[in-house]
Amino acid sequence: MKSAVVIVLAVVGVGFSFSGAVGILRMPDLYTRIQCSSKTITMGAIPVLVALVVAEGPVSSYGSRTLVVAVLLLSVNPLASHALARAAYKRGVPMWPGSVVDQGAERRQQSED
Repeated sequence: MKSAVVIVLAVVGVGFSFSGAVGILRMPDLYTRIQCSSKTITMGAIPVLVALVVAEGPVSSYGSRTLVVAVLLLSVNPLASHALARAAYKRGVPMWPGSVVDQGAERRQQSED
């Protein structure tokens, strides 16, 4: 039973990672690629890490380190993707022409008026 749970969690993690890799290749601009990669890291790595905890046990050296890595991923990944997107926007990296809303530009126009 334990090995079945480990296999299912690993397959879910690999599936998310694969779908995120396809999304990174298919997305039209940097901002949507950042979104794909951040979701992939979170939803692809966390199930694999949980599979390792289930397989080795949470009290083992692998399990405790895995839990620390999972917590760090959950806290650092959103911050890093936000910082990357913000730096790209401030640098002037263009959005995809089909983008519906540019809230940053709207706020800038409102503050200038």
